[in-house]
Formats: sequence, structure tokens, C-alpha cells
Amino acid sequence: MTEDQILGLITQNIVLVLGAIFIVVVILKGIKIVPQSEKYVVERFGRLHSVLGPGINFIVPFLDVARHKISILERQLPNATQDAITKDNVLVQIDTSVFYRILEPEKTVYRIRDVDGAIATTVAGIVRAEIGKMDLDEVQSNRAQLIGQIQHSVETAVDDWGIEVTRAEILDVNLDQATRDAMLQQLNAERARRAQVTEAEGMKRSVELQADAELYAAEQTAKARRIQADAEAYATQVVAKAISENGIEAAQYQVALKQVESLNALGNGSGKQTIVLPANAIEAFGDAFKMLKGGK
Repeated sequence: MTEDQILGLITQNIVLVLGAIFIVVVILKGIKIVPQSEKYVVERFGRLHSVLGPGINFIVPFLDVARHKISILERQLPNATQDAITKDNVLVQIDTSVFYRILEPEKTVYRIRDVDGAIATTVAGIVRAEIGKMDLDEVQSNRAQLIGQIQHSVETAVDDWGIEVTRAEILDVNLDQATRDAMLQQLNAERARRAQVTEAEGMKRSVELQADAELYAAEQTAKARRIQADAEAYATQVVAKAISENGIEAAQYQVALKQVESLNALGNGSGKQTIVLPANAIEAFGDAFKMLKGGK
């Protein structure tokens, strides 16, 4: 082969090789493989054309350019501390932490430059505004409600940036030493007040229980008297019936029997060395024995 033929063959092969390389480059330029944790913002002639999601995507080589690669993973802003004044004019320091993620990269890229700084500034302003609506006691006792209000306000503010605020936390509420001392004094006074109230309620309950006990005792005494009266009435009724059926002798017998029982009880008393008997005591014994025998 002549030199011209060799040069022509080499030239043809180079053209084919360059053509093959060009085709490979075009194919590679037209295929974009996007990771699961990212989205690509594609520009055509400097303007927004499309947003590529995870997986294999096809674009027009040399015309379309994946200008921005945006991570869609959840992010955490650095913990921030800002001063705020409560509704009752107490200066507090609020430590906050915010978590967010990018949902619409095209809005984030073309509407805001420093995403983290913008969100931090927005959160600081919203926290001050929300704290200013509440007293110090409400800030400390209703922290969950305050967090919910802050998160809702932040979500509304950053919606135009294609961002979702997933979580907003208040890590701590710090007070100056003078406020801490005043709160401690207030807490001690409240504890003393509760102790006094508890003691007063205990005394009141004790008086109520004592009154209930006295009332119960009075009711029981009244019941006993009523039962005793019923018993005496029944005994009187029995005696009256006996007198009606057996005559006056039954009544005399009962009287004589009571006299004997009284004398017997008097004689059995402890420490009684001298017994004074009524003048008719012997007659009472005699009458009782006579009646027992059936005599008149």
C-alpha cells in the first residue's frame, strides 16, 4: 500500500473513532441518573426547564444542563438563642432548634439565596412575636402549644420557598437571676398558702366529723330513751291488765316484790357495813311471802 492509501485509511478510522466517541458523549450527556436523596434542577439556555427526580432521566444534550443538585434529606438548623419579652414584661432567652426539608427545589433555588439564614431569621421573629402574646407562666406550662403555634407560623412563612418545616423545638427557656429569685419567692409563698388551706380544710373536716359524731350519739340516746319508754309502757300495760284480771292483789304483790328486791340490792352493796331499813321493811317481807303463799 502506498503512503496515501495508509493515510486515507487512518483518516477514515479516526473519523469513525471520533464519531463513535461523539455518540457515546451525546448518550452520556442525555442520560442523568439522580440519587434517591437528591433532585436536579435543569436549565435550558439559562432558564428553568425541569426538575429531575430520583432514577434515570433523559435530557437534550448540550441544551439542557443540570445546574443545581439539591439534597432533599431532612436538615437541622444550628441551635439558636434569641431574647424575647413576655406579655408580663419578663426578659427570657429561648433556645430553639428547627428541622426542615426541601420539597420544591425550583422555588428554593430561584426565590431565596441563603436558606438556612432565612429560616433562622424567620424563626427568631416568630418566636419573639409568639412569646410576646403569653405570660411567663403560660410559656413554661404550655410549651407544647407554643411549639405548635411557632411551627405553624414558620410553615406559612416559608411556604413560598418550597420548604417544609418538619419540626420546631424549644429546647430551654432561660431567665436572669433576679427573675429566678422572684419566682422562687412566689413558689414558696404559694406552697405556704396551700399548706394553710390544707390545714384549714383538715380542721373544718375534723369539726364536721365531731358534729356528725355528736349528732349520731344524740340520735342513739333518743332511740334508747324511746325503746325504754316503750318498755315501760308495755310493763305498765301488763300490770294494768293483771290488775284488771286479778284485782288489787296483783298490784300489791308487785309493790311488795320490788321492795324486797330493793332491800336485797341494798344489802349486797360493796363496803356497806351499816344498813338502815325503813320502818315497814319487815312488813314488806311478810306481805311478799304471804302473797307468794297465796295468803291475803
